Amino acid sequence: MKKLGHPLPRSTRTAVSIARHPIHPMVVPFPIAFLLGIVATDVSYLMTEDPFWGRVSLWLAGAGTFLGIFAGVIGTLELMFIRGVRHRAAAWSHFILAVMLLAVAFINWLSRLDDPLGAIHGSGLYLSLLGAFLVAVAGWLGGDLVFEHYVGLGKDQEEDGGDQQERNEDQQR
Repeated sequence: MKKLGHPLPRSTRTAVSIARHPIHPMVVPFPIAFLLGIVATDVSYLMTEDPFWGRVSLWLAGAGTFLGIFAGVIGTLELMFIRGVRHRAAAWSHFILAVMLLAVAFINWLSRLDDPLGAIHGSGLYLSLLGAFLVAVAGWLGGDLVFEHYVGLGKDQEEDGGDQQERNEDQQR
């Protein structure tokens, strides 16, 4: 059990990649930006009453949801296939929050389909704010997995400029 408190070796590679470049961090910025953008477009609609912003919120909610599902599938594959990741509390917390976020995003998008403008006055803004909060917490945990647990860095010590002492420390873990 003590071993699980230590970061994974820095040579831990990603499970889903293109030419050794991890796909999950390439895809994830898009749903993050779209889901955070809904808050801005909802507030813009409430301030200006311009229907354009309501339509933009609908499109952002849909694009954020479906790109988020794509990123989630990739993240789930990473969770299942990288040895040692499944034993990390941060990995499961990130996974659970991401699933919650996708559920909130889907409900937010679904509630806007019939009446994009009316949904903002109803629960739309609240769902957007909840989604933004979940993005922040899930993103924090995802960053923790990369920067604290070295998940998916995929660099050999020689590539990273590491020295012999770092290699020895990683092997002892």
